[in-house]
Amino acid sequence: MTRRQAIEAGAATAAAVAASGALAQGARPIAEGQPMPDGVTLPASPPPAPHPGSVGFAIIGLGDYALKQIMPRFVQSGRCHIAALVSGNPEKLARVGDAYGVPPEARYSYDNFAAIAANSAVEAVYIILPTGLHADWAERAFAAGKHVMCEKPMALSASECERMIAASERADRKLMIGYRCHFEPYNRAAMELTATKALGDLRLIRTEHSYRLGPATPATNWRIARAQTGGGPLEDYGIYGLQAALYLSGEMPEQLSASAFRPEGDPRFAEVFAHVAVQMHFPSGTVAQIVTSYDSAGINMVEARGTTGALRMHPATGYGGNTLVLETGRERRAMEPGDPEVQFAAMLDHLAAAIREGTPILTPGEMGLRDVRLMEAIYASAASGRSVVLKPDGTMRG
Repeated sequence: MTRRQAIEAGAATAAAVAASGALAQGARPIAEGQPMPDGVTLPASPPPAPHPGSVGFAIIGLGDYALKQIMPRFVQSGRCHIAALVSGNPEKLARVGDAYGVPPEARYSYDNFAAIAANSAVEAVYIILPTGLHADWAERAFAAGKHVMCEKPMALSASECERMIAASERADRKLMIGYRCHFEPYNRAAMELTATKALGDLRLIRTEHSYRLGPATPATNWRIARAQTGGGPLEDYGIYGLQAALYLSGEMPEQLSASAFRPEGDPRFAEVFAHVAVQMHFPSGTVAQIVTSYDSAGINMVEARGTTGALRMHPATGYGGNTLVLETGRERRAMEPGDPEVQFAAMLDHLAAAIREGTPILTPGEMGLRDVRLMEAIYASAASGRSVVLKPDGTMRG
């Protein structure tokens, strides 16, 4: 097999990972009818009235991340509020709507979502659904005239990302990807350290994002259902390491090699990989090593080493509790740049600023497209067993 044939075969495998079990328009998440996730504490009383000029958001999808992380943070935002909810579970919709003070007429099902176009109190939607639903629901939101915040990863394939961007442009509405770490103080401090060469010339970036998934099957956990998640841990957890490699280096890789593993006979990995490992080479000479797993002891770590110093983050990309240590010469300094939990409200307020003042979006759809292209290249390399050469936009050469 020639090198070109190997890459084409790998690309076909990557496309199959993304497209397998393609979802129909209006499809629901797996187990949409499930009750309230464990550990959710709803507000004891509705939040205060929004500030004048606040941007009203509709939350699409009332799953674990929406209820435990995103929705509680709106009270910390000075520019956004929850104006509507969208869910296929009527009982959950009623309970959450009451708790957050969302009026009954602003509670939508997936079937009557189109009616949200007439709700002028909703200016933006936050799509917090399985990845396989992002493209369809973004297009629906843009058709309704709303701005879109979409959870990461942006979509299952580059072609879906391109559809979303095109829909945004047709509607003349904003599209932002929920890359919260760009608004998290520790990661922002790490970006500043590498950008100002506090470590000297950057030489090595190492990231590992792993945890051990409990007993599950694709029918009970959407994160291991290929049609809804893609290839598995890379899209879900490893994307934080991929992002860190890019925003710490400030470069796009020119070449990468990867491997992926799926154990036989384990129902958790009937459709997705258990482990993915990647090595990226950047034009400056920097090398990034990225590891992610659904079947190893938990770790959330980023390390960068330069010619004169190093930085370590462990945890690196958590919802809270992150750390940052700078080492230069014999000096070792723990840095405390701020409260990690501000990342959520800061991210929401960033989209509000883009809507109100037209400020550039830090994490636009084009960034989401770039990352999905890189993940497609990673899967192509893993399938072919060979390195892949990349163009500056993340697409594969040859």
